Amino acid sequence: MSVFDVALIGCGPAGATLANLLGQYGLSVLVLEREPGIYPLPRAIHFDGEVMRVFETAGLRAQVEAISRPGLKGMHFNNAQGQTLMIRAGSAPIGPHGCANNHYFHQPELEAVLRQGLQRHPSVQLRTGHEVRAIEEGDEAVTLHVQAGAGDASYAVQARYVVGCDGARSLVRKHMGSTLIDLGLHQPWLVFDVLLKTEVPQLPEYTVQHCDPSRPMTYCNVTGNRRRWEIMLMPGDDPEQMVLPAHLWKLLERWVRPDQADIERAAIYTFHSVIAQGWRRGRLLLAGDSVHQTPPFLGQGMCAAIRDAANLAWKLDAVLHGQVDDALLDSYESERSPHVRAFIDLAVRLGNIIQTTDPEAARQRDERFRAGGPEIFHLPVPRLGPGIWCGQEPPAAQIFPQLALADDRLLDSALGRRFAVIGARDVLDGVSRQTQERWHDCGLVRLSGEHPELQRWLQQHGAQAVMLRPDRYILGLARCASDLERMSELLPRGGLQKPVIARGAATWRSVSL
Repeated sequence: MSVFDVALIGCGPAGATLANLLGQYGLSVLVLEREPGIYPLPRAIHFDGEVMRVFETAGLRAQVEAISRPGLKGMHFNNAQGQTLMIRAGSAPIGPHGCANNHYFHQPELEAVLRQGLQRHPSVQLRTGHEVRAIEEGDEAVTLHVQAGAGDASYAVQARYVVGCDGARSLVRKHMGSTLIDLGLHQPWLVFDVLLKTEVPQLPEYTVQHCDPSRPMTYCNVTGNRRRWEIMLMPGDDPEQMVLPAHLWKLLERWVRPDQADIERAAIYTFHSVIAQGWRRGRLLLAGDSVHQTPPFLGQGMCAAIRDAANLAWKLDAVLHGQVDDALLDSYESERSPHVRAFIDLAVRLGNIIQTTDPEAARQRDERFRAGGPEIFHLPVPRLGPGIWCGQEPPAAQIFPQLALADDRLLDSALGRRFAVIGARDVLDGVSRQTQERWHDCGLVRLSGEHPELQRWLQQHGAQAVMLRPDRYILGLARCASDLERMSELLPRGGLQKPVIARGAATWRSVSL
């Protein structure tokens, strides 16, 4: 029986991204996807700059840029009379992650890029049309019972760790007994995608939130000739009637006619806001929609799944290569859960504003907009929850910006997938020989902070050096070499270490700076 380092159940964006990241570490990975091919219709359409940065880390930025477009035009919030209440500005071409901070895409094209990326890694296998039917946990490995195709052919396979990237109805989550926490929003919407056959001048390039209490809607310019409307179901709506072409075109007659576009998809979805407790049980873990579901009002559902993959990949690598005890994996949920919760909570708040159906409440909302509020439309930059980092204040546990270096390379291309320390040369040279050897043993990258942009960042935060994790989140700041000495105790060693549980999360050692 084959024994893989990691088995991933599900090859959507979360599973495929995680497989690409793990493949770069040389781990043996099996991806099991029950569907025989990529789902051909649109689903997610937006990701942010941090997610593009993860694709860059996976070596796929150019390919993803080829099938996506930067969202530079912003979002308009219009009332029932068509008056613009507020404009949420678009992103600059180059934002804090070394790219635009908003991107639109067609999910089947993205999934094709991610799956093609797997072919670069001989240690990664993708098996489509293979459905996991049962899970058995063991002391040394997990056994998966898999049905291959529509017949009765079945087999068993083992992996040291299994990650359920298997969606909202996750078999892995059910097996683990993880509890879903309801965060309050469950609203059915009609999602309607079209392909334009001709130019339609009245359709704007930017996204529009139609805050009409009689029928809230969202319009999105996706990529190429793809356009999407999301239309809230109202009391008395018949879902079966809503998806009929005659009814759809009537809803959209203000903007587009049947002779101007072809319907690609019309489906009713219930937008949920839930998060699970229990992202790990022994050798089983969860990622993506299997563990959290975000309403689409911020376009952050898939983004959260990709952040899960980035957080988990380097930790699985450290554990599987014997650098640390697997208690490190306990920090996955403790770090990611509060982080994704911040985005879900904001999406729910924004959804409550867009979904206002009481005319008087809508009138009061419009007045607040005209007065310059509400101030809730800026994406949060949350810190990780308790885990592998040190320092009581931001920017510790936040993601480090991707700055351009003196040779015009972006930062991540210089750092790769390793720990890194950036700072003044005399401070980096001031650490002990023992610490320098530890840096060498864990493959840490040293980078001088003499470049003007790096100097400015360090000065802004009153630091002489900053240490980064492989996922580019800030491990901690240092004001002197002795701070770096203490912080370096958090780095993995060659050889097994057992982390200590501190502040409710796994760390290699409790460090206070």
